[in-house]
Amino acid sequence: MATIEETTTRVYTINLGKAWITAQHKRTDRVVNMIREFAEKHMKSTEVKLDQDLNRQLWSRGKTNPPRKVRVKMVKEEGGVVTVSLYEDLPASTTTATVETPESDEKGGAEIKGPEETSSTAEQSKEERTTK
Repeated sequence: MATIEETTTRVYTINLGKAWITAQHKRTDRVVNMIREFAEKHMKSTEVKLDQDLNRQLWSRGKTNPPRKVRVKMVKEEGGVVTVSLYEDLPASTTTATVETPESDEKGGAEIKGPEETSSTAEQSKEERTTK
């Protein structure tokens, strides 16, 4: 058989609200265990590793106030090791297009003017009419 690396990647949103049943000083510990249990159940592997960034986010608000939900990406490698990390969407700044306004048309066409410029040209045209 060919040696093809098989990796399975899945994205989940894990509800961690049941951690509030446990004692206040054990909540974040319970959240870490809940994520491990979730990964074992859904990825069918007993060897689960949490990513350092995920661990930092879980512990960022202390031991008594972990997040209620967390969006994770689970990757199961060929050896059966599951790595759980934070899921990050594409940043919004890369998907939005920037609009450039041309300063002037090369063919001598119309220019885009601000409100101050349009009022001054209207006044100039009135002066030209009165002088003629």
